[in-house]
Amino acid sequence: MSSEAPCSPRWVREEWRYSCRFNALLTNAVIFHNALDIAEIVRQLLEEGWTIDPEDLAHISQYLTEHIDRFGEYSTHELGIQPEAYDPKLDVDFAPLRGADPAAAGFGQAA
Repeated sequence: MSSEAPCSPRWVREEWRYSCRFNALLTNAVIFHNALDIAEIVRQLLEEGWTIDPEDLAHISQYLTEHIDRFGEYSTHELGIQPEAYDPKLDVDFAPLRGADPAAAGFGQAA
């Protein structure tokens, strides 16, 4: 951090950039956490014998915020617990959403 006064335009600009970066990081963390939760629920439903329609999954947003209490208290005792390895495999056939040629729709390319 610079030694400039807290009211200087440069200091305010740096704080604004820091705030934007933090908000982007926090948003990405929430989306990633929600995607993991959704995948776990889909796995549980598949194990219970439910049929998962990929069209239904296409309408689920990963940016759910109802469970976030902006000024709430959150437990941090779990931060030191090593999570299990994540298994990215999800047994849902998304081919019907892609159509005949996945590469033409951009699904065959990495981001």
